[in-house]
Amino acid sequence: MKRTNERVTMMHGAGGTVMHDLIKNHIVKYFKSIGNAEVPLLAMDDAAAIGDIVLKSDSHAVKPIFFPGGNIGHIAISGTVNDIAALGAEPYALACGVILEEGFELSDFDKILESMQKMCVKANVGIVTGDTKVIEKGSLGGCVMNVSGIGRRTEATENNLKVVRKFQENFKPRWLLDSNLKEGNKIILSGTVGEHGVAILSAQQGIKFGSKIESDVKPLNLLIQKALGEVGGIVTIKDPTRGGLADCLNEFSEKSKVGVLIQEEKIPIREDVKAACEMLGLDPLEIGNEGKIVIGVVKKKADQLLDLLKHTEEGKNAAIIGEVTEEFKGVAMKTIIGGKRIIARPVGDPVPRIC
Repeated sequence: MKRTNERVTMMHGAGGTVMHDLIKNHIVKYFKSIGNAEVPLLAMDDAAAIGDIVLKSDSHAVKPIFFPGGNIGHIAISGTVNDIAALGAEPYALACGVILEEGFELSDFDKILESMQKMCVKANVGIVTGDTKVIEKGSLGGCVMNVSGIGRRTEATENNLKVVRKFQENFKPRWLLDSNLKEGNKIILSGTVGEHGVAILSAQQGIKFGSKIESDVKPLNLLIQKALGEVGGIVTIKDPTRGGLADCLNEFSEKSKVGVLIQEEKIPIREDVKAACEMLGLDPLEIGNEGKIVIGVVKKKADQLLDLLKHTEEGKNAAIIGEVTEEFKGVAMKTIIGGKRIIARPVGDPVPRIC
């Protein structure tokens, strides 16, 4: 075996092409043929399915631990819950592993645990087991944690698939996979993008903006189950975390082997987030989010689903931002002035240690 001197960099954990290459070329190749999962590691979706059970494990090393709008505990619960829900399952049990650095203040640890408790109540799921380790001072930066969870199919999941099959011929998947999109499906974004990444960068760099920009971090599993059960027609869901909306849509395109055309004027972005990104030279479409979902839905259910989302707190700023096409591959955006530009998969999220 040829050996190189290539080493891990921060980009390997930042979403985008570098992280995806790390997973495909170094992780998947060792485990792709092990186990008997319906949605296996090889699929590279955000969770796995074994029979009617969904399994997810998510690690968190956000910096700083406390940031505007939340802390590592908020992300740890929400990130795991949202990835389980995005596959079409309802989470019902979590496990938490915590690594603490010697000297970490117990009062801060209590704040994190309290926020995790609140997120669990909001998501209607509990932590039932876990593990704690302590390492030497100066080795960690305070606290990192992993939250794993299991979810199960629900009646809402089944009702959704019945609606999909009514409008989309030969639809066979039992889960909401990145590879499910077909020509004519509409793309819905559940709310404004960019707040989480900008909030983290503000805390990391001590940058003050004209208005208070806070993280959007929140669990969305109950919203997803509501959408599946009351409207249906949803073929795929993904939360645009590391790498943002651009990375999410490119994953859809690559795995479904279709093109995605979005409308710049339809993408909801707060004006203060736009201004912050312009000042910092960042693209808000490439910045991670922790409280938004991107939904692929059959055309005839798109307006009804949008109406449902807009009548919820989590989805009040939702918008239909584009559609799936077979005219090209990849992701393109029709700009406000009428032209089109390619939305490439980012190399990585421009904000380090975002989750």
